[in-house]
Amino acid sequence: MSTLQPVKKSNAKPRINSAFKQLMSIHWIMASCYLILFVSGSSMARLPDELFFRDPVYEFHKSIAIVTVALLTWRILTLLRVWWSKYTKRPPKLTKEWWKTFALHTSLYIFMWAVPVTGFFLSNSYRSNNVKFFGILVPDIFPQNSAIVGIARSSHFWFAYTFLAFILIHILMQWKVVRANYRRFLGFVKANFAKA
Repeated sequence: MSTLQPVKKSNAKPRINSAFKQLMSIHWIMASCYLILFVSGSSMARLPDELFFRDPVYEFHKSIAIVTVALLTWRILTLLRVWWSKYTKRPPKLTKEWWKTFALHTSLYIFMWAVPVTGFFLSNSYRSNNVKFFGILVPDIFPQNSAIVGIARSSHFWFAYTFLAFILIHILMQWKVVRANYRRFLGFVKANFAKA
């Protein structure tokens, strides 16, 4: 006959304070920033030059891009910490699925870097001292060169929309997570904002 055993308390750290939880927090903050960048970027490209709020929209777009670069740096450092603690204990099983996921995520990280860099390339090629971080002038990374503005504009455009395509692939690959988060969000809205 079996007897009930008392439940042992785990000494493991709670998941809330883990590096994985930090990665997920950075993930969603960056996702919000990229949503703002895509909406503002596609909108501002169509604005006529004479609109009074055109320059502030461009400055806001560039400022959010700088925030995403800072977040990307934090994210990569956190990811390296997670990888170190995870893969020094047990190397990954190099399956086809692992390589597919690795290739997609590596591509996403490359685009997270390339899109803002090509944005700086565009801004600096167009005019010197053309990037501000919420009003603070940021030093130029590239020299001003009117002859390559078209190349810079095309590279920023194509990197951004290719990045968007990779984001959509990522969403499709994580569809179960997307659905679960959507249901969680709807439950939150219903619980906190439903009419009584």
